[in-house]
Amino acid sequence: MYGYGVVLLELLTGRRSVDKSRPPREQSLVEWARPYLTDARRLDRVMDPNLAGQYSGRAAHKAAAVAHQCVSLNPKSRPHMSAVVEALEPLLALDDCLVGPFVYVAPPEENNNNGGDGAAGGKGGSGGRGRRKSRDGAAAVVRPE
Repeated sequence: MYGYGVVLLELLTGRRSVDKSRPPREQSLVEWARPYLTDARRLDRVMDPNLAGQYSGRAAHKAAAVAHQCVSLNPKSRPHMSAVVEALEPLLALDDCLVGPFVYVAPPEENNNNGGDGAAGGKGGSGGRGRRKSRDGAAAVVRPE
């Protein structure tokens, strides 16, 4: 369950679980974020700035509380996955903020093609693709020009 909490923190903060390029107190995501996760007024200090506030504040607070439980120092106090699912599923229905269109454009893949058949890189690979939600909520692939 600890690992799931770390992944949830990575999603909320936009940071890696361990980042040696950060100052010593911020290198461990869990240790850095833990004090902020249970305080709704301070949670915005650890939220991914790339989200630009386009998320439900209530959902973020509840997801952070779940992450906090998952990374508890006491393994016996960590929730079961069924409790995590039960806590996170209702957050999908929260709509307390206006969310604009979401477009993600993946960085192009390195072209590792050494004269082969063109399967790696180029137009046939997954490089340069992104996903965009359509009006009905479905994801669409976006190819940058």
